[in-house]
Amino acid sequence: MFTPDRPFSSFAVPDIGAAAAFYRDTLGLDVTVYEEMGGGFTIALPGGGSIFVYPKEDHEPAVFTILNFSVADVDAAVDDLNRRGVVTKIYTDPDYGTDEKGISRGFEGGPDIAWFTDPAGNVISVGRMEPQMMGGQ
Repeated sequence: MFTPDRPFSSFAVPDIGAAAAFYRDTLGLDVTVYEEMGGGFTIALPGGGSIFVYPKEDHEPAVFTILNFSVADVDAAVDDLNRRGVVTKIYTDPDYGTDEKGISRGFEGGPDIAWFTDPAGNVISVGRMEPQMMGGQ
């Protein structure tokens, strides 16, 4: 019988040290580094859950967003991230083009959202997500 216990997500990076520093020091997340298992680390997510990040020398970033952070105020979050040295991605594609701050404002009725990358090139978003988008009510 399939009975999952404490599911988690994972993704790869080529440089564990740079990635751990980014998630811990730049984003301010709780990171636990493991010397065993090839030197990966976990990110404890606000509100529960975790992500395991593992080393992969030939890592190629995904062509999609791997991690989303819901925030109350996208503009304030982007301003704070910019102060921390995080650069938001500017998309010019008319399907989800972003403004000068890197925020896509409600494309097709969706949330205001901005994207940025970690040191490995993995795409992360920050946005005003509705609870149902995250499995809530």
